[in-house]
Amino acid sequence: MNQEPKSVDNKPVVMELDAGKHAWCSCGLSSKHPFCDGTHSGTGMSPTVFELEEKKTVALCACKKTNGAPFCDGSHS
Repeated sequence: MNQEPKSVDNKPVVMELDAGKHAWCSCGLSSKHPFCDGTHSGTGMSPTVFELEEKKTVALCACKKTNGAPFCDGSHS
């Protein structure tokens, strides 16, 4: 079953992340938002896996409208 992603907030989640791989929730159903917890199973959606080379402050999309997933591009405005 394909669903539309659920918007969690109308502003990004700004946080510092360690270097390494991260799985951003693209469905909006995760209880660990902005990270995937597997809740997307059966929705037709999957997480966006991204890797940071170094520790970095990022703005992760929470509205699920970004064209640059997982990062906020201002689409919530």
